[in-house]
Amino acid sequence: MASGIGARDRDGDVAPGIAPRPTGAHSTLPRSAGSPAGSGTGRGTERLHRRAKRVIIAPLSSAPPSGVSLLLRAPLRRSHLLVLRAVLAGALAFAAGPLARGQPAAGPLPAADGWSHAYSAYGQPRYPRGFAHFEYVNPQAPKGGTLQLNNPDRRTSFDKYNPYTIKGQSPAGLTTLMFETLAQRSGDEPDTMYGMVAEDIQVAPDKAWVAFRIHPRARFINGDPVTAADVAHVFEMLTSKEVSPATRTQLEGVARATVLDPRTIRFDLKERTADTIFNVGGLPVFSPKWSLDADGKPKKFSDVVNEFPITTGPYKVGTVEAPRRIEFVRDPDYWARDLGVAKGQYNFDRIVYRYYQDNAISIEAFKAGEFDFLMEYSARRWARQHSGPKWDDGRIVKEEFPTGFGMGLQAYYFNLRKPLFQDRRVREALGLAYDFASINVYRQYKRVNSLFANSEFAARGEPSAGELALLERFRSELPPAVFGPPWEDPRTDLDPNGLRNNLKRARKLLEEAGWKVDADGALRNAKGERFEFEWLEAGEAFGRREAVYQRNLALLGIKLNVRLVDFALYRKRLETFDFDMINLKSGDWALPNAADLKAALGSAAADEQASANYAGIKNKAIDFLVDRMDKATTMDELRTATRALDRVFMREHYVVPDLYGASNRVSRWDKFGIPKVVPKYYTIATPSDYLQWAVTTWWDKALDKPAAPAQAKSAKP
Repeated sequence: MASGIGARDRDGDVAPGIAPRPTGAHSTLPRSAGSPAGSGTGRGTERLHRRAKRVIIAPLSSAPPSGVSLLLRAPLRRSHLLVLRAVLAGALAFAAGPLARGQPAAGPLPAADGWSHAYSAYGQPRYPRGFAHFEYVNPQAPKGGTLQLNNPDRRTSFDKYNPYTIKGQSPAGLTTLMFETLAQRSGDEPDTMYGMVAEDIQVAPDKAWVAFRIHPRARFINGDPVTAADVAHVFEMLTSKEVSPATRTQLEGVARATVLDPRTIRFDLKERTADTIFNVGGLPVFSPKWSLDADGKPKKFSDVVNEFPITTGPYKVGTVEAPRRIEFVRDPDYWARDLGVAKGQYNFDRIVYRYYQDNAISIEAFKAGEFDFLMEYSARRWARQHSGPKWDDGRIVKEEFPTGFGMGLQAYYFNLRKPLFQDRRVREALGLAYDFASINVYRQYKRVNSLFANSEFAARGEPSAGELALLERFRSELPPAVFGPPWEDPRTDLDPNGLRNNLKRARKLLEEAGWKVDADGALRNAKGERFEFEWLEAGEAFGRREAVYQRNLALLGIKLNVRLVDFALYRKRLETFDFDMINLKSGDWALPNAADLKAALGSAAADEQASANYAGIKNKAIDFLVDRMDKATTMDELRTATRALDRVFMREHYVVPDLYGASNRVSRWDKFGIPKVVPKYYTIATPSDYLQWAVTTWWDKALDKPAAPAQAKSAKP
């Protein structure tokens, strides 16, 4: 849900972008690129022991682990608990040590009969233990062939292989194809995850902790077995200052990780919520050896840049032509290939991403067969350019796939750090100048009317009693409109004077805020300063949307300057909040995620550079309501909190709502086998925490076995 840098086109469409959490590129390490053996001992080990922090090795008793007696308190900040592996295997000898001998434990020990193959926040898992495969895959899909893709978002190059650090761009496909997580969400349930690298999951009745038992077959690409110590190392790395703030935010609700035995790890939770449990389940798994230098010594995680990740996923890096092309090669020995969570998936032997500088080049490359399918985010291009002889004769197929996701917010974000946008009346006036109807010329979109568009979590009607109970404490700080009907699009297409009336309302609001039009038609404040601001955009051309909005603002005396920059500069300016207004789209979602919203809207992130709170929002009511979302124990509680939050966010006019479409538009070369069942929660091929349906479940239909010929019936004697 946190805002991403979407691939917006000139006529108003946005591709799911680079979310602040590491949902973008992933990559796997070739088997030949292993780290030196014996790298968990010596001076590196001593250095680890001097860094005790949030990871401990200890069995747990019934008391919370504050002041617990530890078997080992090992610092794990920069090296990835190689020392823990050494300790587990040697010095502590867990198999014959205190745990095996039944000595007293420190903290709650998972119940022997409390393990489950899945965790569902508000109901029961759809799939039972030992299920054969998800319903939306073809378990008999043949393996082989090559899938060729273009850059799925605004990234036009890559320069690193670590998707979790702040600087640089990692390649598309990296996280999806190489980094597996402890647990995996299904594509047909909004609130359930199934064990992936972890075979089993156990959640305390009061959500004070969640424990994971590592699958005994789980292996890194270099052949090393995955241990609980490895997972503890990942937790330590991804909660350090060496990763992006948005990455850290996902794990803020976790107090510590405790290794219970070589295969079991428990996370004690500061925030006892389903969201926190899902965030822990989404912890990627990589080897401590990834962050070792050539001498086998641990180095800062932020310095891990050009090393291919050592992970557990189904692919490894093949050939690379940085910064424009990367190939991933399927590992035939992939450890999870026969598990229900992976069966029928990862069917292509090779997956290749090519990077193109702009949309015009990309679509011509697609027509020439350089890559296999094209997600289209532009209504204009979808209507005008996805046609021709290759479509007519069936070589290219054009189709739309529906999605059940709640729509990520696509909007124009004001930078509230700028004095110009700190008056709510000014922000509302700027929103009234946005003429959605004149932009939606192909009528393929709906106007965003909620932070939770296309879902049951959006505000509706008058506030319920439950919503009012949450909102009343902030009544004096909130606009009165919060306590009435939800925000609606001030439409201009229902009345010939619709736009004119909106601009009249906008002018009145601006006058109330101290802005008046001078004799030259320029809007100025009492100091004589002109109302002028910049729309920062990464793109190749000035388009219709900019022109329409610019024209309407000019009627109010406002000067809008459109600044087009390349993506690298665009991202840098966003990370340093060096902009007036930007257009972003957050990721689509199945269930609202409080951690994502805290990262995107929370006061604590507003002044943290490179955070996902691009707008700089600081609002106590929003902080409170996000917290109530986080603490919801039932679906009703979650709905009540989101609807109250929706009312506050929309009525504060922090953004100018844009548009959304609840389907995925795709032109594809007719070479794919596609499962019969379309999952509800998926993306086609863009970075996401959810299923990338085409990348993971489609296959090369040329490899399908021909149907057996019908046998003639024998004649009766």
